[in-house]
Amino acid sequence: MLKSAIEKLHNFRLLPIFVIISMVIGIGIGKLYGISNFTVTPPIDAIIAIFKGHYEFNLPNILALGIIIGLFMMIYPAMAKIKFEDLGKAAKSPKQLFLVMFFDYAIAPFLMFALAKIFLSGDPNLYTGLVLYGIAPCIAMVIVFTYLAKGNTPLAIVLVAVNSIIQMVLLPIYAKFLLGNINFSVTIVAESVILYLGLPLIAGILTRILGVKRKGEQWFEKIKFYLDTMSIVGLLLTLIVMFALKGDLILKNPLFVVQMAIPMIIFFFIMFVGAYLVSWKFKLNYEDSVAVAFNSTGRDFEIAISIAITAFNPTVALATVIGPLIEVPVMLALVWFATKTKSKLFG
Repeated sequence: MLKSAIEKLHNFRLLPIFVIISMVIGIGIGKLYGISNFTVTPPIDAIIAIFKGHYEFNLPNILALGIIIGLFMMIYPAMAKIKFEDLGKAAKSPKQLFLVMFFDYAIAPFLMFALAKIFLSGDPNLYTGLVLYGIAPCIAMVIVFTYLAKGNTPLAIVLVAVNSIIQMVLLPIYAKFLLGNINFSVTIVAESVILYLGLPLIAGILTRILGVKRKGEQWFEKIKFYLDTMSIVGLLLTLIVMFALKGDLILKNPLFVVQMAIPMIIFFFIMFVGAYLVSWKFKLNYEDSVAVAFNSTGRDFEIAISIAITAFNPTVALATVIGPLIEVPVMLALVWFATKTKSKLFG
C-alpha cells in the first residue's frame, strides 16, 4: 500500500495536485503558528552557526534547516543519476549541444528578463523572482518530459550533465548582469550556487562512483526509484515550508499567482516551440528535437528558490516557488504538442 502511494508521487500528471496540497498545508501551518511574522535565519548563516555550536533550534531556525534539507533532497538525486563519464558523448552531438547552449544561455535569460519588465516591473519582488527563474536551465525534470514525449532520453541526460556544470559558473554572472539594479550580494548568490548545486554535485558523483564500484550498475538502477521519490518529497517539503513562511501573501492577493503565470506560460511556449522548430530546420530527427526543446525550455526552479531564499527575501522566494505549479502542467501540454506534431513535421 505504501509503495502504491509512493508510485502516485511519480505520476507527473498528478504533481500539480500534490503541489497545491502542499501549498494549502503550508499556508495552514503558517496561519496556525503565525510563522509569517518570524525572521528566518538565512540558510548559509544557519549552517555557519551550527558549525560554531551556537545555533538555537527554535521554530524559525528549524524552518531554515527545512529549506536546506528540502532543496538538497530535490537536487541531489538528479546529480546522482548523471553519468559524468558520458560527458564525452556531447562531443558526438555538436549540433544538439550548440542549440541547447544557445537557447539556454543566449535566449532564455533575456526573454524572461524582457517578460519581467513587461508584466512585473511594478512589483520588485515578483520581478526579481521571475528573472531568477529564467537564468538557470533545468537539471532534472526535463529528462522525464523528454521520456514522456518519446524523445532521445540518453541525449537529454548528457545535456543535463553539461548544463549542471556550466550553470555553476554562469549563474552569479547572469544574476549580477540582469539584476544589477536590485540591491543584493553577488557573493551570496555564488555561495548559494556552491551550497545548492556544488555540494549535491559532489555527493551525487561520490554516490554513483562508490555505489557502482561496490555493488554494480544494476544496484544503482534499483535505487533510482527511491532517488526520484526523494526528489519529489524534497520539492513538496520545500513548498510546505515556503508557503508556511509567506503563503498568507497569496490569501491577501490571489492575483499573485496569475501575475506570475502569464509571463511564465508565454516563456515556456516561446522557448519550446522556438527550439523545437529550429531543431527541425537543422534537420534533427524528432527524438533529438524533443530532447533539445525540453532542455532549452525547462527551468531549474530548485536553484532559483535557493538563490531567492539566501540572497533576497521570502517574498521573492515565494515568487519562484510558484514556478513548479505553472511549469509542470505547461510542460505536460508541450509533451502533447510534440507528439501531435511529430507526423506533420518529421513524417
